[in-house]
Amino acid sequence: MTEDPDDALDAARVPKGGRRDRLRSNPATRQPYRIAVFVVGLICIAGGIGLAVLPGPLTIPPVLLGLWIWSWEFAFAQRLFESFQTKAHEAWAHAKRHPVSSTIATVGGLVLAAVVIWAIVHYELVAKAKDAIGL
Repeated sequence: MTEDPDDALDAARVPKGGRRDRLRSNPATRQPYRIAVFVVGLICIAGGIGLAVLPGPLTIPPVLLGLWIWSWEFAFAQRLFESFQTKAHEAWAHAKRHPVSSTIATVGGLVLAAVVIWAIVHYELVAKAKDAIGL
């Protein structure tokens, strides 16, 4: 009994004969394709997590994009994407029900981020922190 390598890697199911199926069936492109999908998805998710310091729904779109990209190739991401997609729809519905408070929270977060960046640059806080720890 031989085991399908896609099952061992918990790969997402794709239609037979499509572009992704051809990439997966070719041993020369299978791993580079999976690595590329993983890296691009990871960049999107990391960007979304980086936006988590800002209030509002700004973190959801890049995380969903990353999970969507991962769901092309990884079954766990398909399940997680569906869960996140439900939460994103709930957040969007909340923002539509409360547009003023959502706008204030989002704009306030962007202004706060701009003030923090300005303070770091203006007061040279990175250089002072490096001097303080001896770098």
